[in-house]
Amino acid sequence: MQIKCTINAKEFSFDTEVTTRVLDIIRELGFTSVKEGCGEGECGACSLFFNGKLVNSCLLLAPQMQGAEIVTLEGMKEETKLLRENFEKSGAIQCGFCTSGFILRGQEYITHEHNKDAKAIGDALDGNLCRCTGYQKIIEAIQKSMK
Repeated sequence: MQIKCTINAKEFSFDTEVTTRVLDIIRELGFTSVKEGCGEGECGACSLFFNGKLVNSCLLLAPQMQGAEIVTLEGMKEETKLLRENFEKSGAIQCGFCTSGFILRGQEYITHEHNKDAKAIGDALDGNLCRCTGYQKIIEAIQKSMK
């Protein structure tokens, strides 16, 4: 199947099988911020923006990419700069495997919400899993990044 889409504001055209997951295609194209964690849409490690919506790319198949606009963390360096810095300062990064998904989820929250309450942020992070930090440092990094 021939796919044409936009990834991080750059046009891509490639052949792939209809059963190939978006996650695998994105990784093959060199966007390493998108990682496979659970493969079931439960952990958020494979998060990316797909036509403006934050999704788990392990749940999408190649045909869905046709004409889509996809943005990975690599495509959001400027928008996430403050949040990435606060993740580092707050100690919210341990092994780093889940970090990309949390930064994208955190950026989505910061963009659309104004509630700095730890519980509200924690609720918004539902669907992203971390086995290292215990979430409090991630929540603190997001709170510090809110104006």
